[in-house]
Amino acid sequence: MTKTTLAGIIAYTVTPFSNNDEQINLAALFVLIDKLIDSGVDAIAALGSAGEGAYLDDDEWALVALQTVKHVKGRVPVMIGIAELTTKKAVSRAIFANEIGADAIMVSPFSYYRLSEDEIYDHYAAVSAAISIPIMIYNNPATCGVDMSPEFMLNMVENIENATMIKESTGDIQRMRSLQRLSNGTVPFFNGCNYIALDALNAGATGWCTAAPCLIDDLPKQLFDAVRSDALVKAKVLFEKQLPLLEFIVKGGLASTVKAGLEIKGIHAGLARRPLKPLTDESKQTLESILLKVAE
Repeated sequence: MTKTTLAGIIAYTVTPFSNNDEQINLAALFVLIDKLIDSGVDAIAALGSAGEGAYLDDDEWALVALQTVKHVKGRVPVMIGIAELTTKKAVSRAIFANEIGADAIMVSPFSYYRLSEDEIYDHYAAVSAAISIPIMIYNNPATCGVDMSPEFMLNMVENIENATMIKESTGDIQRMRSLQRLSNGTVPFFNGCNYIALDALNAGATGWCTAAPCLIDDLPKQLFDAVRSDALVKAKVLFEKQLPLLEFIVKGGLASTVKAGLEIKGIHAGLARRPLKPLTDESKQTLESILLKVAE
């Protein structure tokens, strides 16, 4: 396995579209990637929930993955998100990510039928056997329909070669504490729920996976650094400053809200793909007010 150490702020890109025909807008994607790297993020993650990976066809998915890796050009690690119904498709996309030079993949088991732990385990094991880069196990039952316990995920990290880290997105801080306690702090785990970021980092999270840097630049990184340096009062102030934005983008839908925010900030990322709806004029005004307040 190629060793890649991830920690800190893993920034999630949206997938920009042109306004008229929903074609991938690579120029806007590159502007966004450069903006994120300039803001000090520790890694770039493409094709997650914010990136509308589930709404892209195979060619579009491959294009975004390839061009993200090529444009980042080693400045920070790149992680590619994979959420597929079938193991065959997940393995195929994992192999592609490995071949194009991604540093890691984030895999979540997407479910139509209810999956047993044995089926989920075999899914991850098959992906691992096909590649040589690290796998982040991603627990996000709200979108994927599969809920994995801390004990089960840690078992996979212990026994599946390339499964090295965990992203926990349920918003249950007790699960974060369980991951830290049960692994004796030896297994890296990442917060995937924006509005509990401070509690998660205080509970020992290795980092925070978030699309927030698309809109608020280095504030998430400042929060991470403050927690790591035990500047707890500063961390609380930083978190409360960005909390209204974090809550807004989660409640309003990541792709639609982040794209609207980027438009406000002058990056034309287009609209989220249907059936996702754009923000109403009222919601756009609310978002603009929040962004102005955060920038004060």
